[in-house]
Amino acid sequence: MRLRSDFWVSAHLRRLDVAGIPAVLRRRGSAEAGAIFVKVDRLDGSADLYGPAPQALFEAEESGDRRFAAIVTGGSPLDVEERLTKEIRFDSDLWIIEIDDRQGRHFLDLAE
Repeated sequence: MRLRSDFWVSAHLRRLDVAGIPAVLRRRGSAEAGAIFVKVDRLDGSADLYGPAPQALFEAEESGDRRFAAIVTGGSPLDVEERLTKEIRFDSDLWIIEIDDRQGRHFLDLAE
C-alpha cells in the first residue's frame, strides 16, 4: 500500500528542511493519489525535473514506495516550466515541489 500523496509531500518537505535545503510546495494536487513532480533549480541557469517513474520499471511486490524518474536534466528553467505546463494540462491533480539547491540534491528514490 502506497502512502497518500499529501503525507508523502509533507514528509519530503520536512526532510529537505532538516537538511537545510530550501523547498516549497508550489502546487497542491489530489490528497490521496495525485502524481508528484519535483523541480530542482540549481541556481546557475539550469534545472531538473523529476516525475513518477513508470510502474513497469519496478516490481509490484515492492513496498509501495514512490519512485521517480528524471524527465528533464540540465535544462533551462523555461524548459522545465514548459514540461510542467504540459503535465498540468494532462493531469490537473498533480503536486509540484520546487527545490533551490546548487548541488541538485532532492533525496528522491530514482528508478534505474
